Amino acid sequence: MLETHPGISDLLFTVGRPYQVESFGDLKAANVAPRIVELTRYQTERIALNIIGADRRLLGELAAKGACDCSYQLADAARFRVNIFRQRGNLSIIMRKMQTEMPSLQALGLQPIFKEMCREKTGLILVTGATGSGKTTTLSAMLNEINETQAFHVVTLEDPIEFIHPHKRSTFNQRELGADFESYPAGLRSALRQAPKVILVGEMRDRATVEIALTAAETGHLVLSTIHTINAGQSINRILGLFDQSEEAQLRLRLSELLRWVVSQRLAPRIGGGRVLINEILGSNLRTREAVVQGEGDGRSFYDIIEAQATFGWTTFDQSLRQAFESGVITEETANLYSTNKARMTRFVDDVKKQRGLMDNRPTGLRLDVEAAAPVAKPAEPPPLGGFRITK
Repeated sequence: MLETHPGISDLLFTVGRPYQVESFGDLKAANVAPRIVELTRYQTERIALNIIGADRRLLGELAAKGACDCSYQLADAARFRVNIFRQRGNLSIIMRKMQTEMPSLQALGLQPIFKEMCREKTGLILVTGATGSGKTTTLSAMLNEINETQAFHVVTLEDPIEFIHPHKRSTFNQRELGADFESYPAGLRSALRQAPKVILVGEMRDRATVEIALTAAETGHLVLSTIHTINAGQSINRILGLFDQSEEAQLRLRLSELLRWVVSQRLAPRIGGGRVLINEILGSNLRTREAVVQGEGDGRSFYDIIEAQATFGWTTFDQSLRQAFESGVITEETANLYSTNKARMTRFVDDVKKQRGLMDNRPTGLRLDVEAAAPVAKPAEPPPLGGFRITK
């Protein structure tokens, strides 16, 4: 299945569908032998049970909760992060292919500001985005940068472990949910007694995890984690939504002091195939902390704050899209589709097209265009002097 299409990120097994792969963000049938037009209930169950093996914990989770997460190793060819779940009485399997090569900031083409993030000593750094937007890859590249430049003890809590970090300048202890610790809150409590300088939390899923992560950041640790949100404002609101309304004021104050960076990511289709990373980067300054404490309002939106700090490496999604369009990496349609402020993006695209001489000068149907396009009647020849016209 991995060899049927380029750029495969996921393998999918669902009753009533053939083998499927996600290639550069699009679902495609994987034509492998023996060819199966529609998977049956029995076939998906056998695939799921072969992946789970004799793991009683996973079987118990699947029976009690209707879903379970695990990892799967395909010899030396690939490793997968697997989710098996029930739907309409059947089992479905999604297998996310993990990268085998350790990513670096340079290889991913991330901005120089990421090196500044890796030099933080305390606080909270969030990488946010939808499923499959490359959050784990970005965090692994940041940990690799820390590993190469600083002598720290790093503890990671992952579900499952995707990138195996070798010991370089830093010492890594990587723990996997289920195999090495019971839950994220339990793993975090244990990590606080393991003398780390950096703690990676795979995902902030619930209130208990957020509470202990904030406590870890307050006690002098650098905490890196992910949230499934699409921008900085939603990330903060998601954290606030996990707590009671009576706790909001205190929580906003804590977040304003602890939050160092919020990186939001999206993957947009690249011209010629593949995908390109589009990101939003929010740092911490006086205006950011004020917006976190008081909430967004007139003249106090995260979009405006980021845009004003563009010279310091911060960027909005629109600024990233403009750069990608100007570089010829994405199309005009993609730039408009993924933009936050579509009116401003349209004006920018028009300006770029004017500079390239690509503006369309065809009539638009407006009145001035119609009048300009209509043939101009030739004026009558004036009569000769004296008012007489010579005729034959």
